[in-house]
Amino acid sequence: MWKEIEDRELGKLLRPNLFTNRIRSNRLSSLHLSNYKEIISPHRGSVNSLQVDLTEGRYLLSGSSDASVAIYDVQRATYYEGGGLVSKHKSILLVDKQHEQGHKYAISSAIWYPIDTGLFITGSYDHYINVWDTNTTQVVMNFKMPGKVYRTAMSSLATSHMLIAAGTEDVQVRLCDIASGAFSHTLSGHRDGVMAVEWSTSSEWVLVTGGCDGAIRFWDIRRAGCFRVLNQSHSQLGRRPPLLERSAMNKGATSRSFSAGQSSSVKSRSAQKKAAIGNGSKQSANPRILGQVKGSSRQRIHPGLLSSQDRATAHYGAVIGLKVTDDGMYLLSAGSDSRLRLWDIESGCNTLVNYDIVRLQASKAMQLAITQDSTIVFVPCMTTAKAFDLWSGKTILTLRGHYESVNCCWYSAQDQFFKQELYTGGNDRQILVWSPSKVISDDMDEWSRKGEGPALDQDNWSD
Repeated sequence: MWKEIEDRELGKLLRPNLFTNRIRSNRLSSLHLSNYKEIISPHRGSVNSLQVDLTEGRYLLSGSSDASVAIYDVQRATYYEGGGLVSKHKSILLVDKQHEQGHKYAISSAIWYPIDTGLFITGSYDHYINVWDTNTTQVVMNFKMPGKVYRTAMSSLATSHMLIAAGTEDVQVRLCDIASGAFSHTLSGHRDGVMAVEWSTSSEWVLVTGGCDGAIRFWDIRRAGCFRVLNQSHSQLGRRPPLLERSAMNKGATSRSFSAGQSSSVKSRSAQKKAAIGNGSKQSANPRILGQVKGSSRQRIHPGLLSSQDRATAHYGAVIGLKVTDDGMYLLSAGSDSRLRLWDIESGCNTLVNYDIVRLQASKAMQLAITQDSTIVFVPCMTTAKAFDLWSGKTILTLRGHYESVNCCWYSAQDQFFKQELYTGGNDRQILVWSPSKVISDDMDEWSRKGEGPALDQDNWSD
């Protein structure tokens, strides 16, 4: 860390957020099972879904296979142990099978309403998606689906719609409209159930889905049909250059092409004059060439409708997990073939990042997590959660703490407190908290919050 501080003082760090990203990455490299925070899980089945609310970063929502859903306050502890050093967090809300409107079978997905903690959404194997009022713990709306619900998602960017994307064991993806209480879209294209749905982080209209048929499809919900199907055989090596470098490269290329184009245009005009003089009236275009041009333009209109591209696959097995980077430029996919693939969304190409060998669950959907700076990805790998470098594919950390398979990961970072935490849930019914090594300033903050210890700072002058 001292090297980064020295570089910042000397002005070597050009980008304003580079120093923050370096410190954050260094802290993540020391991630371990937290020894000062513990989540007391009330679930009696495997934990299938985790999410911290996007507005305050305070409330953790969990869904379990025992048909229960729970909410925890991760900033305010229920009680302390170990002389006030270990905070225990019990659920502040629990809805289970005993609730008159509760789910009857396993909850596979539990998500917050993106802009307000007053609502949360659950999807279950009982074929229902329920929209809950957090304050009254009552269902304000539900949607009957044609099969088991594997995954639900809402766009965090949406300002024009309130749509819940639902992936079920049915071949069609359905969009549920909270505003009207009805289905607004039915997206057809997959040939088997859909286990993963993810909204784009750069457009509120783009949805990405992954199916048991091994296909990953991109949908623009304003138009009919998917506009892209990823193909694992279409690849480009490495990461796209940054925007500034690309613009400089494009300027150089355009200037060179412009100069070359001027010289070639002079030659072509002279050649055309000679041909006109020599051939007379034989200047009509070749109809075969015109047909080829028309055919090529017709193929570029809608690649998702072409039979060869429509049958393309991104994995040799089912797609069980999807995650879009925060900048919306890349997509990470996980398959039941135990492969991780990183895709360039702009070109639709496989970047050929060779991730270390992993063993993934093939029976259920999994929840991936990516850091805010899109450098590290957390993947459930059987009884462990592994952290990979997103661009090199190398394993950075292997987090061991669960006794059974890990199903979901959620990464939470609060810049105002400079806190980074990873939450994992597994078949052992536990929710574990992973955090970097605690530094002295964190202890000082804890003491000051509880009003004890050397961090207690009060003014002594009189009014």
